[in-house]
Parts: sequence; structure tokens; C-alpha cells
Amino acid sequence: MSGPAAARARPGRASLALDNLRAYVILLVLAFHSCLAYLSFLPPDPFPFDGPPYSWRAFPIVDSHRWLGLDLFCAWQDLFLMSLFFFLSGLFVWPSLKRRGVPQFLGGRLLRLGVPFAVVVALLMPVANYPTYLQTAVDPGVAAYWHHFRDLPFWPSGPMWFLWLLLAADLVATGVHRIAPHWGDWLGRLSGAAARPFAYFAGLLTLAALAYVPLALVFGPEPWLQFGPFAFQKSRPLLYAVYFFAGAGIGAHGIERGLFGPDGALAKRSPVWLASALGSFMLWLGLTAIVVSYKGRAPLGVRALDDLSYVLACFASCFCVLALVLRLAAKQGAWLSSLSRNAYGMYLVHYLFVVWLQYAFLPVGLPAVVKAAAVFVCTVLLSWTTTAALRRLPLGALIVGGGRRMSASPS
Repeated sequence: MSGPAAARARPGRASLALDNLRAYVILLVLAFHSCLAYLSFLPPDPFPFDGPPYSWRAFPIVDSHRWLGLDLFCAWQDLFLMSLFFFLSGLFVWPSLKRRGVPQFLGGRLLRLGVPFAVVVALLMPVANYPTYLQTAVDPGVAAYWHHFRDLPFWPSGPMWFLWLLLAADLVATGVHRIAPHWGDWLGRLSGAAARPFAYFAGLLTLAALAYVPLALVFGPEPWLQFGPFAFQKSRPLLYAVYFFAGAGIGAHGIERGLFGPDGALAKRSPVWLASALGSFMLWLGLTAIVVSYKGRAPLGVRALDDLSYVLACFASCFCVLALVLRLAAKQGAWLSSLSRNAYGMYLVHYLFVVWLQYAFLPVGLPAVVKAAAVFVCTVLLSWTTTAALRRLPLGALIVGGGRRMSASPS
């Protein structure tokens, strides 16, 4: 194959960089969960399994070894990582809808998101949460655990909440497509940010603030809502929707041009994005510390400034990561390719390994950072190996996928 056909077969620079980003992002997710047991602000004792507000859902294992540096690392990730996930997930919605049509698109989303969500939540989450129960259990038996588990007013879903919320975003996108079949083309034209990046970023930042700040002021930035196995953070669903459709607009415009192009406003200005991310992160930390110092009685104006700083820091970190990846990660490598192919499966199974490894390390007298690193390395290896094995099975390959390269063609 040569000439135009060969050129079409080779992934473009942005496509290759974003495909590699799947590998880097999954490592960040695994590192984030590996560190949660060792945060310095956690209480001295584990959270009770049966008692509201069931804080063990966020911190399933509480270790006596702590390190403040892990708090900063996890705070930075919590700031932007899920918004980035929704942005990346939206990038290929419009090309996929145009190519496959609504029925095939929805069928594929249900298979890739709905089925894994149901299987992992039903089968893996009860096993993954058993060590959480064991920390405070009077009767450590499996039968006693299952009795306590069934008495919970919800079904723990762990990190799988992202799958159902992403599926909901896909359903909204297909509903809009039924009403306005050319919505993606319009959004793509609106997202052609190469000639006017400042206006694009200002508009996106404004929409993000409108989506997040009112909900954060009403509900607070932290509380979660859970019904059955479905959970989400009350302050963030509209923020995630903004990033999802922002990604859809960029994908409709074409990821090899405009914002993500070689002359775009990301790769060429990655040092500026890095400085902005660091500065806004420090601003958010400072304002959050002020809000916390009021012990729940912070004035409305102070809370609003803190919420606005969150929006700014989330925005800056998202595009900083994208800028650095576009500039530095447009490379091919065997391990990157393998990790990218297995990234989704690793996301599905990793929580089981994280919780059990953290529980196994409880009696080990090592510094917190060493424990976190050991949990992370073991989780990566176990998740990677498990996913590679699952992909050898017909059903596993169908759900987890073959890790195809992202299409770089503009719609």
C-alpha cells in the first residue's frame, strides 16, 4: 500500500498522541486509587461498614501510615481527571454516529459500557469490598459479610460509576441526533478554535463555571448521590456534560487540525499551559484551605470564589495534560501499544486488586509512599495480565475491545 491509501492508514500525530494518552491516563487512575489508603487527613480508624455516610466508598482501606505528598497528588487528580475522561470520550462520538448510525452506535455503547458496568458491579464489587468489611468486622465470615452487604441501602459500584454516567451522556447525544441530525457539524464549526483560541477557551470556561458553581453552592463540592448501583457527585454531572460535548465538538471538527493540530493552541504553548495548571492548582488549594478553616460556616462569596477556582484549575490541568501529550507523546512503542489496548480492561478490574493489596499491606511496617508504590506496581501488573488473558476469550475481546487506533480523519 502506498500513496494516499498508505497516508490514510497511518495514524496522524494527534491521533497517535491521544491513543497513547489512554495508556498514561489508566496509569494515573491506578496510581490515584493505590494512594487513597495513605492520605494524611484520614481518621485514625477505618470507616464503619454499616454506618452512614458510608465514607468507605471513597476510602475502602485506611492505613496507619500516611504522607502529605500523597494528599497533594490525589487532590490534583480529583481536580481534573474525570473531566478529562469525559472530554476524551466525547472526541469520537460524532464521527462514530455518522459512520454507524444511531442503532449501531447505541448497541456498541451498551455492549462496551452497559454490559461491563452490570458484570463488574454485580460480580467484582462484592469481592472487592470484602476487605473493607474485614477492617471493622466482629464476625469476619463470608456469610456475615454477605448479610451486611445486602443490608446496605445501595449496591456499591466503586469506580464503575463513570461507565453508567458516560452511557447516559451517549444516550443524550443520540437523543439530540434524533432531533437535530446535524448538531455535530454545527458544534464542529463552533469548535474550530485554531483562528480564535481565546474566544473558544473563554466560552468553554464560562460554560464550565455555569455548570459547576451553582450546584457546588447548593450541594457542596463533595457529597455523592447513590441510588442502587448508580452514583455520581452532586456538584459535577453538568460539568462532565460540558467537557463531554466540548470533546464531541473538537472531534467533529477533526482532531488533526484546529486545537489539536501541529500549529494549534495546545502543543505550541505547552509551557504556558503547565504554568497555568500549577498556578491555578495552588490558588484552588489556598482558597479551599480558607473555606475549610470556617468549619462549615464559610460566607457565600468565599465559597463561590473557591468553586470558581476549582473550575479554573480543572480547565487548566485538563488542557495542560492534553498539551504535554500532544507535544511529547506522539510516539510509537510496543509497551505503549499494549498498555493502550488493555487500558479499558485494566480500568474494569483494577479496583479488586487495589483494595485487596492495600488490605494485605496493613500489617507491613513500611513508609506510606513505599506501600503506595508497591500497591501501584502490583496492581498494574495484575490488571494488565488479567486483561490480556480476558481479551483471548471471545466475549472478553468483544467487551474489552481490540485496542484499535483512533481515527484521525475530520468528519
